[in-house]
Amino acid sequence: MADLVKQILAKPIQLADQVIKAADEASSFKQECWELKSKTEKLVALLRQAARASSDLYERPTRRIIDDTEQVLDKALALVLKCRANGFMKRVFTIIPTAQFRKMFSQLENSIGDVSWLLRVSASADDRDDEYLGGLPPIAANEPILCLIWEQIAILYTGSLEDKSDAAASLVSLAKDNDRYGKLIIEEGGVPPLLKLVKEGKIEGQENAARAIGLLGHDPESVEHMILAGVCSVFAKILKEGPMKVQAVVAWAVSELAGKYPTCQDLFAQHNIIRLLVGHLAFETVQEHSKYAITSQKATSIHAVVVASNNSTAPNHGRKPSFDDDHSQIAHPMGEQVANQLHNVVTNTMAMNAANKLASQRQGLNGNGAIQTNISKSNNNNNVKQNNQPHHHPSHSLSGGSLKGRELEDPATKAHMKAMAARALWHLAKGNSPICRSITESRALLCFAVLLEKGSEEVQYNSAMALMEITAVAEKDTDLRRSAFKPNSHACKAVIDQLLRIIEKADSNLLIPCVKATGNLAKTFRATETRMIDPLVKLLDEREAEVSREASLALTKFACTDNYLHLDHSKAILSAGGAKHLIQLVYFGEQIVQLSALPLLCYIALHVPDNEELAQAEVLTVLEWAIKQNHLTQDPTLNPLLEEAKCRLELYQSRGSRGFH
Repeated sequence: MADLVKQILAKPIQLADQVIKAADEASSFKQECWELKSKTEKLVALLRQAARASSDLYERPTRRIIDDTEQVLDKALALVLKCRANGFMKRVFTIIPTAQFRKMFSQLENSIGDVSWLLRVSASADDRDDEYLGGLPPIAANEPILCLIWEQIAILYTGSLEDKSDAAASLVSLAKDNDRYGKLIIEEGGVPPLLKLVKEGKIEGQENAARAIGLLGHDPESVEHMILAGVCSVFAKILKEGPMKVQAVVAWAVSELAGKYPTCQDLFAQHNIIRLLVGHLAFETVQEHSKYAITSQKATSIHAVVVASNNSTAPNHGRKPSFDDDHSQIAHPMGEQVANQLHNVVTNTMAMNAANKLASQRQGLNGNGAIQTNISKSNNNNNVKQNNQPHHHPSHSLSGGSLKGRELEDPATKAHMKAMAARALWHLAKGNSPICRSITESRALLCFAVLLEKGSEEVQYNSAMALMEITAVAEKDTDLRRSAFKPNSHACKAVIDQLLRIIEKADSNLLIPCVKATGNLAKTFRATETRMIDPLVKLLDEREAEVSREASLALTKFACTDNYLHLDHSKAILSAGGAKHLIQLVYFGEQIVQLSALPLLCYIALHVPDNEELAQAEVLTVLEWAIKQNHLTQDPTLNPLLEEAKCRLELYQSRGSRGFH
């Protein structure tokens, strides 16, 4: 960098020296040339100062300012050379307007101001004065925002931690105002110092810098630039070790970048960010299950062995089954329990006695008293260690980072962290099967179920959106659907229970994502599992258009031919009174609702054409009317379905339908 800046400065310094020499040799306009020389000497002194401080100069404005300065000095040299004309005739025919000198003086003054500003803005925090904060350099006349961005980025490179935090906050404001400003911040080299501040700044500075990174990722090209700058590794480090307030902003930034540029999803996953986010989601959300606990292989005392053995073999009376109890426990005969228990006690006691005896011999101690003392001390020490170990340490097995101090965070910070972790997982999971598989293989599904019930409003919404995206991927990925949403899975049951509760309640902003998630899981329900049908059918009646449309689309996934149990689900929809609601939507609904309700009605007519409820509701008449509506038959996939359903109904209900006309 320093060598490059010296190369940039070499030519204007040479030009300035030439201007000074030519001014001394001027034979006309000597007063003007003397003034021009004076200004050039001041400018070249600043340029030489910049060359000495080349390692500290901020490259982007340096290039722009030095290029402009070089052009000014070229013009100044050309002007001064005209004043060196020898001979009477040359002087007579050399005409230099006075205005040209005035213009050159102004341009040199502007260059002096620009280089002075460059030196000040590139100086360290200790050496810099604050004069430039009161105004921008002359070069800012054409593009003031660019110079303001330069100023803030320069502070990020050389300012104190407090100044860097303020500069990051200023860039946040600029990035919020205009996408073009965000583009300029990236082009002018703002990303590397922001990432450095995320790693090394104080909490406020880290938050501001992470927020700026999230706002700068407004398009795929910008996100790709930040990925190449190393944002993944920096964010992974913060999510593992940083303060929770900073982690929450980083999780939000991850969601922004992944949402704008889905290609980066896998890059975040490669840096273990999925696992870290799930760890934050699980922290104080679900308790550790015994199969996740990390236990020592050594028995530390007779008491510990007996207690551990009793705990592991005692019947499970009075305990509710945990969501994580994936495998049923098979009870062993009592005799075998006792035998194993005693065997463990004897084995470990003998081992401890032998170890203590050997230790006593080495220390020259004889007699049972010394051995007993050692055993007692060993037991006491081990009991203290066991009592100090947390028995239920949330998310220890998932986060991979230190949880020290997180319990002391205030509830609002913890809730915000969970909300942002859920938001990040939502955007990372969108359309990505490997990431969805990674999420569902952890305890994230169970966490989402718990948070849908007990989380804050923001946590609930982001959890619902994450489930919607995960189930959307599972709908298309058979292997993921079968592994993550097994009907007998406790986590799956918990999720479905919460989806059903929200759909039945039907009075929150969680309704739409929960309806979509339920539709995405249509292929996972058994024929006897009809409890989701009734609340979805109720949503068809007297609801706003978006709710009716999403309910129709969800029910269509139950009744469509691709669903193996379409016959059972179609009958369940009719039993819940779906026919009359669908007819109302087809006749009187908005066009967007009509186009979602009509396919569902067609599928039901196609699968159960002999159903009496269809005849009584005169569905055949509805389909005949729909065929004549141009706006309903323009869809190339709907038109053949409509024709087939109409023919099917005519075959089975022509006589009955005429009776009802």
